Amino acid sequence: MATFSIAVAFGVRLLLVLLFLPFSALDKILNFRGAVGQAKQAVHSTGSATLLILIGLFVEIVMSLGILTGIADRFAAFVLAGYCGVTALLWKQFWKPGDFWSGGKGRELFWDFWKNLALAGGFLLVTFGTGAATVETFFSHPFASSRPYSVSETAR
Repeated sequence: MATFSIAVAFGVRLLLVLLFLPFSALDKILNFRGAVGQAKQAVHSTGSATLLILIGLFVEIVMSLGILTGIADRFAAFVLAGYCGVTALLWKQFWKPGDFWSGGKGRELFWDFWKNLALAGGFLLVTFGTGAATVETFFSHPFASSRPYSVSETAR
Protein backbone atom coordinates (compact mmCIF):
# COMPACT_ATOMS: atom_id res chain seq x y z
CA MET A 1 0.00 0.00 0.00
CA ALA A 2 2.93 2.34 0.65
CA THR A 3 4.06 2.06 -2.98
CA PHE A 4 0.55 2.96 -4.17
CA SER A 5 0.44 5.97 -1.81
CA ILE A 6 3.79 7.22 -3.09
CA ALA A 7 2.68 6.71 -6.71
CA VAL A 8 -0.51 8.72 -6.09
CA ALA A 9 1.43 11.54 -4.39
CA PHE A 10 3.90 11.64 -7.29
CA GLY A 11 1.09 11.45 -9.88
CA VAL A 12 -0.78 14.39 -8.35
CA ARG A 13 2.37 16.50 -8.33
CA LEU A 14 3.18 15.43 -11.87
CA LEU A 15 -0.27 16.56 -13.04
CA LEU A 16 0.35 19.98 -11.47
CA VAL A 17 3.70 20.55 -13.18
CA LEU A 18 3.19 18.70 -16.48
CA LEU A 19 2.13 21.88 -18.24
CA PHE A 20 5.49 23.47 -17.39
CA LEU A 21 7.86 20.51 -17.42
CA PRO A 22 8.29 19.32 -20.10
CA PHE A 23 5.74 21.03 -22.36
CA SER A 24 6.03 24.80 -21.83
CA ALA A 25 9.77 24.65 -21.15
CA LEU A 26 10.36 22.55 -24.25
CA ASP A 27 8.23 24.92 -26.34
CA LYS A 28 10.29 27.89 -25.12
CA ILE A 29 13.52 26.07 -25.98
CA LEU A 30 12.45 24.82 -29.41
CA ASN A 31 10.70 28.06 -30.38
CA PHE A 32 12.82 30.58 -28.49
CA ARG A 33 12.34 33.38 -31.03
CA GLY A 34 8.57 32.92 -30.97
CA ALA A 35 8.58 32.95 -27.16
CA VAL A 36 10.58 36.18 -27.14
CA GLY A 37 8.12 37.63 -29.66
CA GLN A 38 5.22 36.73 -27.39
CA ALA A 39 7.00 38.24 -24.38
CA LYS A 40 7.49 41.46 -26.37
CA GLN A 41 3.71 41.90 -26.21
CA ALA A 42 4.13 42.68 -22.51
CA VAL A 43 7.52 44.43 -22.62
CA HIS A 44 8.60 46.11 -25.82
CA SER A 45 12.36 45.66 -25.50
CA THR A 46 13.91 42.54 -27.04
CA GLY A 47 16.44 42.35 -24.21
CA SER A 48 13.75 42.52 -21.54
CA ALA A 49 11.62 39.97 -23.38
CA THR A 50 14.59 37.60 -23.66
CA LEU A 51 15.28 38.00 -19.95
CA LEU A 52 11.62 37.23 -19.15
CA ILE A 53 11.79 34.04 -21.21
CA LEU A 54 15.01 32.93 -19.51
CA ILE A 55 13.50 33.61 -16.08
CA GLY A 56 10.39 31.71 -17.16
CA LEU A 57 12.50 28.75 -18.27
CA PHE A 58 14.32 28.73 -14.96
CA VAL A 59 11.07 28.87 -12.99
CA GLU A 60 9.37 26.21 -15.10
CA ILE A 61 12.26 23.74 -14.92
CA VAL A 62 13.77 24.26 -11.47
CA MET A 63 10.53 24.84 -9.55
CA SER A 64 8.81 21.91 -11.26
CA LEU A 65 11.73 19.67 -10.30
CA GLY A 66 11.49 20.95 -6.72
CA ILE A 67 7.83 19.99 -6.57
CA LEU A 68 8.46 16.56 -8.10
CA THR A 69 11.47 15.71 -5.93
CA GLY A 70 10.14 17.24 -2.73
CA ILE A 71 13.24 19.45 -2.35
CA ALA A 72 12.05 22.85 -1.10
CA ASP A 73 8.77 21.85 -2.72
CA ARG A 74 6.60 24.29 -0.82
CA PHE A 75 8.76 27.24 -1.84
CA ALA A 76 8.85 25.96 -5.42
CA ALA A 77 5.06 25.72 -5.45
CA PHE A 78 4.80 29.24 -4.02
CA VAL A 79 7.00 30.58 -6.84
CA LEU A 80 5.00 28.69 -9.50
CA ALA A 81 1.75 30.05 -8.04
CA GLY A 82 3.15 33.57 -8.45
CA TYR A 83 4.29 32.70 -11.96
CA CYS A 84 0.76 31.61 -12.85
CA GLY A 85 -0.67 34.81 -11.39
CA VAL A 86 1.77 37.04 -13.25
CA THR A 87 1.10 35.13 -16.48
CA ALA A 88 -2.63 35.67 -16.03
CA LEU A 89 -2.20 39.40 -15.44
CA LEU A 90 0.33 40.05 -18.22
CA TRP A 91 -0.77 37.69 -21.02
CA LYS A 92 -4.40 36.79 -20.34
CA GLN A 93 -5.90 40.28 -20.15
CA PHE A 94 -9.44 39.42 -21.17
CA TRP A 95 -10.60 43.00 -20.58
CA LYS A 96 -8.36 44.49 -23.29
CA PRO A 97 -9.87 43.21 -26.58
CA GLY A 98 -13.27 44.68 -25.71
CA ASP A 99 -15.19 41.82 -27.31
CA PHE A 100 -15.99 39.73 -24.25
CA TRP A 101 -19.77 39.88 -24.63
CA SER A 102 -19.67 39.06 -28.34
CA GLY A 103 -17.70 35.85 -27.73
CA GLY A 104 -14.43 37.02 -29.27
CA LYS A 105 -10.82 36.90 -28.10
CA GLY A 106 -11.74 38.47 -24.76
CA ARG A 107 -13.95 35.50 -23.86
CA GLU A 108 -11.18 33.04 -24.76
CA LEU A 109 -8.68 35.00 -22.64
CA PHE A 110 -11.22 35.10 -19.78
CA TRP A 111 -11.13 31.32 -19.44
CA ASP A 112 -7.33 31.20 -19.78
CA PHE A 113 -7.05 33.90 -17.09
CA TRP A 114 -9.13 31.86 -14.63
CA LYS A 115 -7.37 28.59 -15.52
CA ASN A 116 -4.05 30.23 -14.63
CA LEU A 117 -5.45 31.43 -11.32
CA ALA A 118 -6.96 28.00 -10.61
CA LEU A 119 -3.58 26.37 -11.26
CA ALA A 120 -2.03 28.91 -8.89
CA GLY A 121 -4.53 27.71 -6.29
CA GLY A 122 -3.37 24.12 -6.81
CA PHE A 123 0.22 25.18 -6.23
CA LEU A 124 -0.80 27.09 -3.12
CA LEU A 125 -2.30 23.88 -1.75
CA VAL A 126 1.17 22.33 -2.04
CA THR A 127 2.63 25.45 -0.40
CA PHE A 128 0.26 25.82 2.52
CA GLY A 129 -1.47 22.45 2.80
CA THR A 130 -5.19 21.98 3.12
CA GLY A 131 -5.73 23.62 6.48
CA ALA A 132 -4.92 26.77 8.41
CA ALA A 133 -2.57 24.95 10.79
CA THR A 134 0.18 24.56 8.17
CA VAL A 135 0.27 28.17 6.91
CA GLU A 136 2.49 29.37 9.74
CA THR A 137 4.81 26.41 9.16
CA PHE A 138 5.51 27.60 5.62
CA PHE A 139 6.33 31.14 6.69
CA SER A 140 8.55 29.84 9.52
CA HIS A 141 10.51 27.49 7.24
CA PRO A 142 9.79 28.34 3.57
CA PHE A 143 12.56 26.14 2.15
CA ALA A 144 11.66 23.04 4.15
CA SER A 145 10.39 20.00 2.30
CA SER A 146 6.88 18.78 2.92
CA ARG A 147 8.32 15.22 2.67
CA PRO A 148 5.67 14.23 0.12
CA TYR A 149 6.84 10.65 -0.32
CA SER A 150 7.20 9.61 3.31
CA VAL A 151 4.72 7.07 4.60
CA SER A 152 4.49 6.97 8.38
CA GLU A 153 2.09 5.66 10.98
CA THR A 154 1.02 9.21 11.90
CA ALA A 155 0.03 9.97 8.30
CA ARG A 156 -2.68 7.28 8.35
